[in-house]
Amino acid sequence: MKLVIGLGNPGKSYTKTRHNVGFRVLDAFHKQHLASGVSQWQLSKKFNAEVAEETSDGEKILLVKPMTFMNRSGETVGLLMQYYKLSLDDIIVIHDDKDLELGTIKVQRNRGDAGHNGTKSIVEHVGSRDFTRVRCGVLTDAGKKEDTSDFVLGKFGLLERKKVEQLLQQAVEEVEKWLHSFQR
Repeated sequence: MKLVIGLGNPGKSYTKTRHNVGFRVLDAFHKQHLASGVSQWQLSKKFNAEVAEETSDGEKILLVKPMTFMNRSGETVGLLMQYYKLSLDDIIVIHDDKDLELGTIKVQRNRGDAGHNGTKSIVEHVGSRDFTRVRCGVLTDAGKKEDTSDFVLGKFGLLERKKVEQLLQQAVEEVEKWLHSFQR
């Protein structure tokens, strides 16, 4: 089993914010995989997350959007890993990154949290930072001057939206590459 975890905040007021890029990547992934049998999103009270399942080449893939709010994302990830007896090799985490220019993607493993409270929470709950992350750049010139919290909880501007759509697609492709790396 593989967990594909997108970080964000639940609720309509956060839907199009920079901090919800992880959720939006999972929504784009989900939409592209509807034809191949991915289930509809369902709320799991057990894990406090929205989840959807897909099976690819005999491997179960669980898409996960923690509903704990960003700063407590690790609670959901820790519960899932413990319940399914997964290793850090079995998870990939997608999140916004205020230190990368808008549209930039970096796939990395074993990195510090760089001040990102969602990844910080995951590290605290799984006991390691040695997991794969898809860092989705959201930084703009305005963000360099603005308070971090205000910036990441702000929505993308009209002129940024095309770059955001490209970013989402590129992140989906990175997740697919990661998933295919396990297939024989």
